[in-house]
Amino acid sequence: MSDDDTNAVAQYLADHPRAMGVLFTAVLLLSQAGAVAAGANHGAISGP
Repeated sequence: MSDDDTNAVAQYLADHPRAMGVLFTAVLLLSQAGAVAAGANHGAISGP
């Protein structure tokens, strides 16, 4: 990403603070779903 793209994202989030909460919630839910999916096969991975 260029500096202009980074500044555009920062400006958008500054103008729309609720969008930051939506992004945070989406990342939180996706990380939880990934942990659940990884733990679904309890016996499939049995070592390094």
